[in-house]
Amino acid sequence: MRALHSILKRIVQFGMILTLGATMNANAGWFGFGGDSWNEEVLLHYGQKIIVKRSQSYGGMGEIGQGAPIKEYHLVFVLPNSGKSIEWKSEYSEDVGRANLHPLALHVLNGIPYVIAEPNLCLAYNKWGRPNPPYVIFKYGGKEWQRITIQELPIEFKTINLVNNTKSHAEQLEKSSPVSAEAVQEFNRSLPQPEYKTILREALAKERINEMCMEMIRYKGYWIMPNDPVARGMVDRKTK
Repeated sequence: MRALHSILKRIVQFGMILTLGATMNANAGWFGFGGDSWNEEVLLHYGQKIIVKRSQSYGGMGEIGQGAPIKEYHLVFVLPNSGKSIEWKSEYSEDVGRANLHPLALHVLNGIPYVIAEPNLCLAYNKWGRPNPPYVIFKYGGKEWQRITIQELPIEFKTINLVNNTKSHAEQLEKSSPVSAEAVQEFNRSLPQPEYKTILREALAKERINEMCMEMIRYKGYWIMPNDPVARGMVDRKTK
């Protein structure tokens, strides 16, 4: 998962409450506009390449000077040897304030597609159970996507084969569409974190996880630190 926002670190340090959905931060503001779309070539583990239509829209809670975050991600592709069009999407939710999940890889085995995603920043990481390795993984069951564990993900899948930082590279991705599989790797090459180099099978050290994202829980519509009586008291008074 990408680095924790500095604002979240300050919130954790001072035991303050982060509110998303329940109230609106007047300084940050809510945005909702625009989007990007492009075609991306995805290299599967057995050497075949497929074209994935990618799109992202903007909206939700943004920090000062950062603009609107990504509100939704969409992947649309044709399953090899079947001609069936399949869509995977990550939608907005108020408790996270943006898209819940950020796609990292798409793989196919025996006609079954899998998507490996990461929680979209710290609130989503807590919402999705603080997975370690830090992935949320889906398998397509024929009619809908079902979440599975890292142990259920076929061992053949090793590569991160989707462009990661799509917001920063959006203009270039649209101009380069269709983005080649080789270009995908070039876009991702600068990312130093091991979870972006390959699909990890072993858990990261607990210290690393806590550095990336301090534990928080949802309490009466607010994000607070667990076992924080001051924060709970503030929420209780506010929600009376």
